[in-house]
Amino acid sequence: MAWSTAFTEMLGVRYPIALAPMGGSAGGALAAAVSRGGGFGILGGAYGDREWLAREVPVFASTEAPWGVGFLTWGIDLATVELALSYGPSAVMLSFGDPSPYTEHVRRAGALLILQVTDLEEAKQAVDLGADVIVAQGTESGGHGAVRGRSTMPFVPAVVDLVAPVPVLAAGGIADGRGVAAALVLGAAGALIGTRFQATTEALVGPSITKAILEGRGQDTERSTVLDIARGSRWPSKYPARTLGHPYLDRWRGRETELAADPQARQAYQDDVARGTVPPLPVWAGEAVDLIADLPSAEDLVTAMATQAQDALNRAGRH
Repeated sequence: MAWSTAFTEMLGVRYPIALAPMGGSAGGALAAAVSRGGGFGILGGAYGDREWLAREVPVFASTEAPWGVGFLTWGIDLATVELALSYGPSAVMLSFGDPSPYTEHVRRAGALLILQVTDLEEAKQAVDLGADVIVAQGTESGGHGAVRGRSTMPFVPAVVDLVAPVPVLAAGGIADGRGVAAALVLGAAGALIGTRFQATTEALVGPSITKAILEGRGQDTERSTVLDIARGSRWPSKYPARTLGHPYLDRWRGRETELAADPQARQAYQDDVARGTVPPLPVWAGEAVDLIADLPSAEDLVTAMATQAQDALNRAGRH
């Protein structure tokens, strides 16, 4: 079974499924497994750590499959992008911040430009900047997103209509083939999936993170800036993060300004991490975490999601 969308044709992949470039956890082994399964693997380059890229890129490059690398736009510089381009990726994905300083460099290197957007103004900018693919991120997604974002269901078709004919990937709250099918019905050319791929054998996450995701419920996720403030993260406050429950969320919810002004409270967080009282990292998880109940290889997961998506579309066609 093969699919044909603007995304699969552009990237030369079998299925309209892409790995979200989750910082750190989307390493070479995970991205390679997604590509072997027929999807498009994107490394989670985050802030562009040179040692991390030097370690993870060769793992992926050995597959000889199309691959990409994603960065947090607000946290990088031109040297980061140039370094990534030196490895010869098929695409570079930029998220959260103004991508305009980097777009021409990506284009000149011959890589495709993937821009993630969280509102219609960003979508317009992405078109003006010549994005080859636009990712429309809904608020159901795990990890960081816009404080004033919109849910995936209404946001994706609005972006599709606005940016046509640029292909769009839907992101946020997609964890199985039914979600992929829904993305296609909404007019997207595919789906960008994060949390589901955290619970795979190749993800660079610890056992406690895996356990939390397998046991997590969507109703227990929450968008907040508390954990970024507590751990001294440089993330801009306009990008809250969706995570599973955490003791510091309960302790500081609604008191973010007070927490930011209290160095002793932030030190207490670090002390609790050192003692093992709280996990070393928040558990980034989207609202579809309920649908995650096993720990497959990412390669098998991609093919299973593609089959489920086809079945879902076939069922819908019979009604």
